[in-house]
Amino acid sequence: MKNYETTKRVLVTGGAGFLGSHLCERLLKEGNEVVCLDNLFTGSKRNIAHLRDHSGFEFIRHDVTFPLYIEVDEIYNLACPASPVHYQHDPVQTTKTSVHGAINMLGLAKRLNARIFQASTSEVYGDPAVHPQTESYWGNVNPIGIRSCYDEGKRCAETLFFDYFRQHDLDIKVARIFNTYGPRMHPNDGRVVSNFIVQALKGESITIYGDGQQTRSFCYADDLIEGFIRLMNTEKGFTGPVNLGNPGEFTIRQLAEIVIELTGSKSNIVQRPLPSDDPLQRRPDISLAQSKLQWTPTIALKDGLVKTIAYFDSLLREPA
Repeated sequence: MKNYETTKRVLVTGGAGFLGSHLCERLLKEGNEVVCLDNLFTGSKRNIAHLRDHSGFEFIRHDVTFPLYIEVDEIYNLACPASPVHYQHDPVQTTKTSVHGAINMLGLAKRLNARIFQASTSEVYGDPAVHPQTESYWGNVNPIGIRSCYDEGKRCAETLFFDYFRQHDLDIKVARIFNTYGPRMHPNDGRVVSNFIVQALKGESITIYGDGQQTRSFCYADDLIEGFIRLMNTEKGFTGPVNLGNPGEFTIRQLAEIVIELTGSKSNIVQRPLPSDDPLQRRPDISLAQSKLQWTPTIALKDGLVKTIAYFDSLLREPA
């Protein structure tokens, strides 16, 4: 039976996206009411189809670059395309989503006196000169490159969050998300995990950029959402930013080889030129998350990939 004294009404922007849908699902399981807000640019109704009949779930199609008038207790701000293919499609709109979206959601949180969570990104570190990256590192970002709409948009959003905290005593939480993967990733989002899995399942050549020795750290979606919840539930005054990601580091070539092994694919690996501003290494220092949130990822890369491959395999088998 629902306890109406402890039930929270929670707004999740970008709630029909890959991570947003997993967060909505988790919040509902914990007995909350969830308002899922998405303009469906990269999000999909398919991701939340299994939630639509839940009595505590509500979907609103809306763009966060426009003001929103709603009554909620907490806000998770996840709205923004997160893959290069999507955020470079309309870079001006990407920056507006990060900046205007943050302004609108912070304004809403201020009016409601609500706690607000910002899904920031490891991209704020740019192509890091420090490895692994700690939250105190200011980053090495190209402000005028093709990835800048996302990198600088997210950096500016963090600035706005901390200015609202200092100026208005707003209760903020900021997470810096490192590479994350799992079911409900968009099959054409250009991210390395989805790219490799789709190519392997189709028997196509797996494309790596450069020599494949650049490194990434891959966190399974369920682990990341656990980090979100724990950060949101910390005491007022603890703002972050907090790195959330898996510190296990793999080269891109290693990832391609693991995907080929797990899919049983006959795909070969081909090399392409390295894109502009593509970071050569990326690994989180999660000491703060471990000490403050008692959070450490628990799902190994191969275990998470098996679940993700099964999702994409079923997706590709569906009739067109």
